[in-house]
Parts: sequence; structure tokens; C-alpha cells
Amino acid sequence: MTSFWTGNRVRLRGIEPDDWTAFMRFAVDEERLGDVLHPPRSAEGFRAWAKEQAAAKSDGDCFGLAIEAVATGEIVGAVGSHHTDPRAGWFEYGVTMGADHRRKGYAAEAVVMLLRFMFAERRYHKCGARIFAHNEASLALHRRLGFVEEGRLRDHVFFAGRHHDLVVMGMLADEFAQLHAMGELDRVERCGAAAVLEESMIGTAMTCPSAVTGRVRPSSPP
Repeated sequence: MTSFWTGNRVRLRGIEPDDWTAFMRFAVDEERLGDVLHPPRSAEGFRAWAKEQAAAKSDGDCFGLAIEAVATGEIVGAVGSHHTDPRAGWFEYGVTMGADHRRKGYAAEAVVMLLRFMFAERRYHKCGARIFAHNEASLALHRRLGFVEEGRLRDHVFFAGRHHDLVVMGMLADEFAQLHAMGELDRVERCGAAAVLEESMIGTAMTCPSAVTGRVRPSSPP
């Protein structure tokens, strides 16, 4: 029986201490793509963070996972849930992909896998994502996955010398179920093929210094 966490393109797994070099590359990629700028972090800082993540106990339904390419076993990105409200039944998620691993459908499959777990196993009712308004690639991918634009926060984030709008998107559990049937990956394959053109700037907020999603980021080092 194939693992729940293994798809056609990617496998989701826990973060290991040796993953620190990949996360250091992801941070550089995000900076080059015009993300919120943070002070430089040391290699030791990334090393300590990855070691801490590998040994950390589960924090309820907030967690980060490494995205590993099935074909090569290489870590290509990260995905995770954050800002959960079990009582109201909603959560927000984030994903980031390394620059060399975009346009391959990895992000689409990883996101569907995470959402399927949160909806079908953890009984959440709604998933939310916040995306920089100028990030057309990420907005297009989320629309293809089934997310609906719910609003726009004007001049909500500041970087590169000016304010930027933030687009709020969401998807309900029943909407997800209609588009992504349990155990059926055909739509992910189709979505992944279409998403190949849209992953050049994929991202959404994860448990990182910024909870914004110009890209969608999982737990990144402090």
C-alpha cells in the first residue's frame, strides 16, 4: 500500500537535521524573488533550527514538512500548516519551493496532499492563504487548485521601499472534496501540468518570520 504522504511527484516527510543546507538555499531564493527582506542568517543558525525542528514535538495541527522529489530523493521545498483555529475549523498554510525545482508540478501535489490530510483526517472546514497581490504565479496556481479570492488587504505589507496589497484566498472542505477526490491523483496531475507555468514564483506563508505569502512559506529559520 502506498503511503498517504507519497504522490506521483513528491513525498512529504519530517524535517531532518541535514536539511539545513536546503533551507538556507530556499531563503536565498526567496530574497532574490523579491520577498520580505530579513537580516542575513548564519549557517550555524540554519543548522540549529533544522536540528530543533527534527526533534520538536508536534504542536497540535501546526507543523512543517519537507517536500522530497520521488524521482531523486532530493528536498525541493517545504509545506506546512499554521494559525489553526480548531473551534472555528479553519487553518492557514504555507509552501515554498527551491528556485531550481519550480515549474515541475511539485507545489500543486504537495499542497493537495497537505489539504487532504487537514480536511479528511483533522476535520477542518476551511483553508486560508495570503498571497502578495503582485505574485500572479501563486495567485493563478491557487485558483487552479480551487481557492477563491475572498478579499484584498490594501497596503498591508511593506518591503522594497513601499507598501503592497495582500490577497486573501480560501477553500472549503466540500469544495476541496469536489475537486480532489480521496485516493485520486488525476486532477493533481492535470493541475500540476498547468501549474508548471505558474510555479516560477510560488509561495505562501508558513511558520516563518513573516506570515505573509508572496510565496507560501512553511516554518523557516528565525
